[in-house]
Amino acid sequence: MTALQILETTIHARGHSFPIVGSFAPRFQAVAEAFAENYRVEDEVGSALSVVVDGSPVVDLYGGYADAAMSKPWLDNTIVCMMSVAKGVSGITFNMLIDRGLIDVDAPVAAYWPEFGVAGKEHLPVRYVLDHRAGLPVITDLSLPKGSIFDWNITTKALARQAPLWEPGTQAGYHIHTQGFLLGEIMRRVVGKGIAAYFRDEVARPLHLDYQIGGLSDSDQLRCADLIAPSEPTLFSARESSPTSLRGLAFAQNPDEPMSVTVNSRAWREAEISSANGHGTATAVARLYGAIARGGEQDGVRLMSQNTIRSMIAEQHHLTEIVQSRPYRQALGVLLNTEDAVWMGPNPQAFGHHGFGGSIGMGDTDAKLGLCYAVNKMHTRTDNGPRGRRLIEAIYACL
Repeated sequence: MTALQILETTIHARGHSFPIVGSFAPRFQAVAEAFAENYRVEDEVGSALSVVVDGSPVVDLYGGYADAAMSKPWLDNTIVCMMSVAKGVSGITFNMLIDRGLIDVDAPVAAYWPEFGVAGKEHLPVRYVLDHRAGLPVITDLSLPKGSIFDWNITTKALARQAPLWEPGTQAGYHIHTQGFLLGEIMRRVVGKGIAAYFRDEVARPLHLDYQIGGLSDSDQLRCADLIAPSEPTLFSARESSPTSLRGLAFAQNPDEPMSVTVNSRAWREAEISSANGHGTATAVARLYGAIARGGEQDGVRLMSQNTIRSMIAEQHHLTEIVQSRPYRQALGVLLNTEDAVWMGPNPQAFGHHGFGGSIGMGDTDAKLGLCYAVNKMHTRTDNGPRGRRLIEAIYACL
């Protein structure tokens, strides 16, 4: 394996000094330069970037600060909430049960979760939950108490009794929060544990990945970067600006406080919200995608077979999802490369998931590539934005 070059420098930009630390293989020098450029020309505050090729690390960088006051440097063990990057992690974890023959994607959800089989959902297949065609993108019962997003039982019972908003399978709508509860409850009924616990036991511990869905301990919370919301209106403000829209209803069960407060709260970090509140390092997510990209195995730990990987990343639809009006190429639990929604490099079969605000985790089976870019200063865009694109372009130019 090529020796890595150590980097330790300071970028002076926008009236601040940003430390950048890490390592990279010499042929990825341009990636290190692109990482630094984000601090010079964008509004980066803190971030980390990790890249693995055929299971070996080739880039591992971190820099800036873990807080808005720029008083806490981002360290090698800093973790951050990557928002919907968790959907890809959860999707991969769910596909492990498919690989093990425990779940059939074409079986009705009700076969595993009997209470779900009411109100027109009797035959709704698991497949539609994985690809956002289930018709349950929001919870319509507005009588639920504020903060019930943190209560697994309240949320899953509400979803079980709810009718779909459209005939399942006929259109797509991004299940911002609900997908994780739906997939997690199916898993809980099958193996006795949800996505967070199954990922911890079957993926994170065997592969030594510093990533978890909820459940942050006191010590984990101390090393967690704060998410910094932009000043412009974002998806987070939809509850106030358009409360009856699907975007607004997606946050109706959140606490009665700004979303920027919620995502940095102890309650958010402790709850299991498998679609949104995964916290970890870029290194962990890159290694996970790197294992999938090289055939499903890393360091003697097999996550799934190559056949299951091919099924997982096969296109299910290329529809404009109606919650945020974005054209998604959707696979089973992960997104596929889409130039005008989530761009993941030159290979159209690259797969992964972005998170609102700018983080992204992705893999490429052709290049045997896994990468993750994790940030705390969030942008207003619904794609991965100029910061992520600059890094992905640099990575592929170095391959």
